Amino acid sequence: MNSAVLAIRVLTVAVLLWGGLSACAAETLIYAAKLIDGRAVQPVSNVTLVVAEGKISRIVPGFATPQAGDRVIDLRKYTVVPGLMDMHTHLMSQHSKDSYTEKFFMEDSEYALRSTVYARLTLLAGFTTVRELGDNGVNSVALRRAIREGWIIGPRIYTAGKSLATTGGHADPSNGQKGRFREDPGPLDGVINGPDEARKAVRQRYKDGADLIKLTATGGVLSLAASGQNPQFTNAELQAIVETARDYGMTVAVHAHGAEGMKRAVLAGVDSIEHGTYMTEEIMGLMKERGTFWVPTNMAGEWVAKKAAESGYFPEVVRPKAAAIGSAIRSTFQQAYKAGVRIAFGTDSGVSVHGENAHEFELMVEGGMPPMEAIQSATLQAARLLKIEETLGTLEAGKLADVVAVDGDPLENISAMKKVVFVMKDGQVYREP
Repeated sequence: MNSAVLAIRVLTVAVLLWGGLSACAAETLIYAAKLIDGRAVQPVSNVTLVVAEGKISRIVPGFATPQAGDRVIDLRKYTVVPGLMDMHTHLMSQHSKDSYTEKFFMEDSEYALRSTVYARLTLLAGFTTVRELGDNGVNSVALRRAIREGWIIGPRIYTAGKSLATTGGHADPSNGQKGRFREDPGPLDGVINGPDEARKAVRQRYKDGADLIKLTATGGVLSLAASGQNPQFTNAELQAIVETARDYGMTVAVHAHGAEGMKRAVLAGVDSIEHGTYMTEEIMGLMKERGTFWVPTNMAGEWVAKKAAESGYFPEVVRPKAAAIGSAIRSTFQQAYKAGVRIAFGTDSGVSVHGENAHEFELMVEGGMPPMEAIQSATLQAARLLKIEETLGTLEAGKLADVVAVDGDPLENISAMKKVVFVMKDGQVYREP
C-alpha cells in the first residue's frame, strides 16, 4: 500500500471517529433552579439535567458549562417536575349533549382523527403518559401506534382497549338502543356472562393489542341504565378475569361506584379501583392490606354534578345519578386519603375537557392532600401502578427524559400545575417558553 492511499484511509477513519464522538458528545442541558424529582419530599435547587439519546444521563449540581454542540434549555424561572401521568383518560371522546347520538352519525375514522386533537392537548398540558381506560376497542390501539411512529404527537399510551361489562352493564355498548339497533354483544365486544366468557374477553383484548384490562364492576353515571351503584360481576367472573389477565402479564383497572361491587373486585385481586365513590372503611382497609391503588377522578365527579344542574343536558335516566354520585366523591377522597389508601392521579378526561387535566391537582389539595403528594400521585405513584417505575415517574439518571416545567411554585400554590410552559417526552421538546 502506497503512502498516499494509507494517508487517505487514516484521514477517513479519523473523520468517522470524530463524527461519531461529536454525535455522542452532543447533549441537552436543562438548567433548573427548583426541581421536584418525584421521589424526594423536598425540591432540589440549582441543578442541571443532562439529557442524551432520550434519557437523563446524569443530574449535576449547579449549572453545567455546555460543550461544543450542546443545547442549553434555561428553565431557571420555572419549577421543573417529571412528566405527568394521568391514569384515567378517554381520548376517543369528550362529553357533550351529542355524546349519546353521535355514534349513529360518525365513522370510526372520524373518531380516530378527532382523538389526535385530544392527544395533542393532553401532551401539551404536561401529561406525557396516560392510561386509556375504554373506547371502541381499536381506536386507542391505533392512536398509540400513531404516536409511537411519530405520525402525530401525543402522550405515551397504555390502553385497555374495550372495557369489559356484563349484559346491560355500564360498558355494554348497546345500552339504551331500541328497535333494530338493539343488540346482544358478546366477548368480542367486551360483554361477558360467566367465567368462560370472561376469560375469552380478556384473551380478545390481548389479541386486540391492549396493555391492560378495564372492567365495570358496578353501574355507572353516564350509561343509559338506571343504577349507578349495583354490582355487575359475580365473584367467579371477577376471579376469571384477574387470573387470565395475570397469565398475559396485564393489570386490571376497575370502574366502581357502589360498595359491594368494589369489595368483590378488591378481594379478587385487581390493581386499581376507579372512582370509588361509595368506598367504605372496610374497603379502605382491604385496599391498604392488599396494596390496591385508588384513582379518584375528582374532576369527573365535579363535572357531572355541575352538568346535572343544567336542565336538559343529561337524559333523565342519567341526571339523578350524576347529581348524587358526583357530589359524593369529594368526601370520599378526604376519608380515603386520611385512611392511607394508595392514590394515583386520574381525571376521567373525556368526561371533562381534555387538556384541563391539571385541575385534578387543585381538587386533591382541596381534599386535604399536600401539594407534594399530589404531584407524586401523578409521577412516582402512577409509575408504580403502571409497573414502569424503573423507566419513568421520577427525574433520575438512566430514566426516560420526560420533563415538564410550570410557571410558579406548585408547593406554594398548586394552581401552578395548570401553567405548563415546557414539555419534553423521550428527550424531544414539544413545548417551551
